[in-house]
Amino acid sequence: MAPAPAAAAATFQPVTLPALDYPYDALEPHIDARTMEIHHQKHHQAYVDGLNKALAGRADLPAASLDGLLGAVATVPEEVRTALRNHGGGHFNHSMFWSQMAKAPRPAPSGALEEAMRRDFGGFKPFQEKFTDAAMKRFGSGWSWLALAGGRLVVFSTANQDNPLMGEAAAGWAGTPLLGLDVWEHAYYLKYQNRRAEYVAAWWNVVNWEEVVHRHEAALTAGR
Repeated sequence: MAPAPAAAAATFQPVTLPALDYPYDALEPHIDARTMEIHHQKHHQAYVDGLNKALAGRADLPAASLDGLLGAVATVPEEVRTALRNHGGGHFNHSMFWSQMAKAPRPAPSGALEEAMRRDFGGFKPFQEKFTDAAMKRFGSGWSWLALAGGRLVVFSTANQDNPLMGEAAAGWAGTPLLGLDVWEHAYYLKYQNRRAEYVAAWWNVVNWEEVVHRHEAALTAGR
């Protein structure tokens, strides 16, 4: 019997900085315009540049898409693995972050996501408290997440630019990311200085629940 053909190598396609769907001052007074501008143009751009530089021309990757690479980070060639975690995670996380904020959004989710929060957390308010607690207890830089894992909603935090796609179910941090909050100091220091709690409380006022609901519906459809 002839051996099975080897899987074709994947080539990563360069990424670009996504444009925001709103002006930098749209989230005032909760998130100030100058922070948004620096966060988007400087920090996010650095992740884009770092990712493209690290993966340029490589044809030995386990996947071509960024989502696929992050989910297979353990099998990525070792010499680019750290760059993928840091820069690839940074690009993915921030692209998601921008889309999940809006000016004057609805105050809470609806539909299947609201029902799932009631089932898995006891309601929207208990979910908020759990998510906020994860954000506040993350030592140093990182993210707080709402994710879907095995059909259930879970909340946890990750360090640096790690996200649920890279996670390990046995360690309690894996799944399809639905909502992420950046708690790196560069996300809030100009306005809130060291007052992370004030930043987190203010951020709830700009969460784009329509986008989060959409992500939840898509994840359910995909059987996540």
